[in-house]
Amino acid sequence: MTAVAEKVMENALDLSPMDRAELIERLFFSFDGATEHPADKAWASEVESRIDAYNAGKIEAFPAEEVFKRISER
Repeated sequence: MTAVAEKVMENALDLSPMDRAELIERLFFSFDGATEHPADKAWASEVESRIDAYNAGKIEAFPAEEVFKRISER
């Protein structure tokens, strides 16, 4: 990796998880042939609305381990 790329990586790792995820998505779609599926936009909107609802205290979250345990008990 070049020195410039190393610096970009260093800076990227200092970003919040949400900013890193957006950066990853934008980098991925910068490649030729990487097209966004129509459902991706709908899911992105749904995820954003759920995050907003969680931050507003309208919904609660559960640890993944608990969710998977409940699923496996069905």
